[in-house]
Amino acid sequence: MADDTRAAATYTSYLKIDELLSLQQPRSAGPEHDETLFIIIHQVYELWFKELLHEFDRVMQLLEADQSHPSQHTLKRILTILKVMVSQLDILETMTPLEFLSFRERLDAASGFQSDQFRQVEFVLGVKSEQTLARFAEGSRARVALERRYRAPTLWDAFLHYLSREGYGVPPSDLERDPVAPVEPSAAIQQILVDVYRRDPKNAELCERLVDLDEGIQEWRYRHVKMVERTIGTRRGTGGSAGAAYLRETVGRPLFPDLWAIRSQL
Repeated sequence: MADDTRAAATYTSYLKIDELLSLQQPRSAGPEHDETLFIIIHQVYELWFKELLHEFDRVMQLLEADQSHPSQHTLKRILTILKVMVSQLDILETMTPLEFLSFRERLDAASGFQSDQFRQVEFVLGVKSEQTLARFAEGSRARVALERRYRAPTLWDAFLHYLSREGYGVPPSDLERDPVAPVEPSAAIQQILVDVYRRDPKNAELCERLVDLDEGIQEWRYRHVKMVERTIGTRRGTGGSAGAAYLRETVGRPLFPDLWAIRSQL
């Protein structure tokens, strides 16, 4: 019989608390008081992005297994995480522009634009770009993960295949579409969705959770834009990004345009 000599897990060892608390390393002289807040908030966001990807993978697995109710439950968890992410911006907004400027130059080329995990979230939701891939070094963890998400079907693709297995006549062109291509409005899909809403309460509820998700992502984008405008105004972002100007372009773009188009048809 093998001798299990592993030490019993403690709160500190299981959660790697010592390692976790060593990861906040301000670069400013002093250091500037608010740099610690800035680092912690963004590290927490990266953890939430990791969890969102974990949950999106679960939703797609559940849809592939034709499990509507567990899919809705997981989507509800995702929506709750998004609300927490939005509320964390309230904390970041307690930092005034001058407080941010006191250490901003220490960021050098570092920018939230370089968050590969948020880009992975976008890829899962159908917002894909080859330019995004090019920002990350070939063979790096980030590039490998993004390339996998880039080629993989999106959440919308998983939903359309689910509807097809539920007996709806989703056109082959939609079922076989290039997952790299953006999700475009489709009159045929809209007619199917109208039918779902009118006679299929189970799947109409699933559609509503996707609308909630779309709205939640748009809320996150809007609040992110306003936070950046409040903090740095019209300055260019770190890392050479356009800052608020770029972020503003992303606000209001629906992820699932067909689910919004049918509102006037019901």
